[in-house]
Amino acid sequence: MKLSHLLVGAVVAALGTVAAQAEDIKLRIASGHPAANTYVNLMQNFFVPEVTKRVAAKTKHKVEFIEGYGGSMVKVADTLEGVQSGIIDIGGYCFCFEPSNLPLHAFQVMLPFGTMDPETSVKLARAVYDKVPYMSKVFEDKFKQKLLALIADNGYNLGTSFEWKTVADLKGRKLAGAGLNLKWLEYAGATPVQSSLPEAYTSMQTGVYNGWIMFPSGWVNFKLYEVGKYYTEIGFGSITWHGLTINQARFNKLPKDVQAILVEVAKEYEARTGSVNKENYPKQLDQLKKFGTTVNTVPDSVKLEWANSLKGWPQDKAAELDKQGLPASQVLKLALQEAEKLGHKWPVRYAVK
Repeated sequence: MKLSHLLVGAVVAALGTVAAQAEDIKLRIASGHPAANTYVNLMQNFFVPEVTKRVAAKTKHKVEFIEGYGGSMVKVADTLEGVQSGIIDIGGYCFCFEPSNLPLHAFQVMLPFGTMDPETSVKLARAVYDKVPYMSKVFEDKFKQKLLALIADNGYNLGTSFEWKTVADLKGRKLAGAGLNLKWLEYAGATPVQSSLPEAYTSMQTGVYNGWIMFPSGWVNFKLYEVGKYYTEIGFGSITWHGLTINQARFNKLPKDVQAILVEVAKEYEARTGSVNKENYPKQLDQLKKFGTTVNTVPDSVKLEWANSLKGWPQDKAAELDKQGLPASQVLKLALQEAEKLGHKWPVRYAVK
């Protein structure tokens, strides 16, 4: 009897331990951008439901996400700090709003007229991150978070409230950008204005600026076609300079099987930011035309003129960041080479020592 009692007790104790190990996990996920942004839409409609489903199916745990998009939990320029402080657990944001914290993470912007293919862009960026450990480690070492995924945009062009045909037509015009891509405008002789998508419509409407360096999804989803009737394909490139990060302490506390699922789904999410943006690009140009937007494509000679005005800038930027102790020359050289491996031909082959 004593033995059987002991066995029953052991089984009950074991079951109790298993029950105690099953966790109900709450994760706060947010972005300063609204779900009209493709990457936020994918956070909401792919990442969150997929993690929830897989955790339920493959583990003893349950995950519930508390979602906050469009600045309801964190603003666009405060998301890195929001993840760092633990106000939110997971954040999606553009590195463009962290020019002092993450200056090198805008490296594709330093090489304008790169690939317009978002799938290629995110593959190129991933290759650079994998070969230069600093690019991922800085999130952990300085900002108490783990980089889960890179995020591609679809290709950047120029939307305006006026028609233009040559670089000279832009001289003195007030045009908006975010972070480092303002330099593209400066070299073209335009007047650059720092802005963000949530304020774009009102700013265009009131004449704060008359155009935006923007991918077509932004022009469609934020209804900028109502205030900017011209969208011109210049082909600045598809830039991978957003990321999805998780607070490191919160990640470390999660059960190992839940950690594995987060990493697994994030990898798929990363790839989807490329494939979905690629698939949507031509559809969004068609939508713009249906909305009455004049969609123009400039000849290669205009792209070449603009690229030539910028040809010394990558080296200057690399030297500036190298002096700050960052591996900028290494990153830019790698990015140039990886782009070419993936089939891209630069209108001007930038030289970085």
